[in-house]
Amino acid sequence: MSEPVIDSHHHIWRLAATPWLAGPPVPRIFGAYEPLRRDYTIEDYLADARPAGVVKSVFVQVNVASGGEVEEVAFARQAAERSGFPHAMTCFADLAAPDVGEVLDRALDAAGGRLRAVRQQIHWHEKPLYRFAPRPDVMNDPAWRRGLAEVGRRSLHFELQVFPGQMRDAVALAHDFPDITFILLHAGMLEDRSPAGWAAWRAGMRQLAACPNLVTKLSGLGTFERACSVALWRPVVEETVAMLGPGRCMFGSNFPIESLWTTYGELVGTMRECLAHLDAAGRRAVLHDSAARIYGL
Repeated sequence: MSEPVIDSHHHIWRLAATPWLAGPPVPRIFGAYEPLRRDYTIEDYLADARPAGVVKSVFVQVNVASGGEVEEVAFARQAAERSGFPHAMTCFADLAAPDVGEVLDRALDAAGGRLRAVRQQIHWHEKPLYRFAPRPDVMNDPAWRRGLAEVGRRSLHFELQVFPGQMRDAVALAHDFPDITFILLHAGMLEDRSPAGWAAWRAGMRQLAACPNLVTKLSGLGTFERACSVALWRPVVEETVAMLGPGRCMFGSNFPIESLWTTYGELVGTMRECLAHLDAAGRRAVLHDSAARIYGL
């Protein structure tokens, strides 16, 4: 029998509330995204995910209109009360904002006990297409770090989205905030598969793996090649699991973004093949148990 799946990273959205979808198309890492320019409801997600064995899920914020982060949490809560999914949530907060503590308190209230983490995307790259943060070292700003401390005071995790070139600063961040669990997104976002790119990713991942308060998601692995295949994913999956161990790795679909180049069933099937070298306990950890423990599901 196949292991049950917890999806630790998926999205739902309303087109009208999501400017990057509702406005004029602009270049994105994942290419042309016209098929995504529609509402993607919890019912749509469940139609994709349930046939693949998903039993629980974690909703992750999608950068709604400025000031709408608490409303987005309320939207996800309504979906959960209607359908039973998602079981946990990650919200957005601008950690450098002076009122970040108030925003987090409002989000906690709006989530009805389901809020587990905060994501502010701080990834920066020399290529403008891959860049999100205004500069690579936002995580070093005193004001931003004060906001991160507010995350920790509320016993929330932080979803860490960085490229290999930012991993040294990320290691220092994890050391400086030992009481916060950092959830590294997309297995460190390997975008350069040249020998030098692999070497930089491996070096940064080894340093991050040495931080006991850091875990990672095996998610978004097709983003830069816009493809889903065992040949493409297996090296990243096997090396990441070897460095952190199955108990610190968890599956995430990144759906519906990945629907631009694959189906949900193909995505889960590919991940299962990439985990075939593990024993049953290891596979179950990555596909289910790690997420259940980390997100308190």
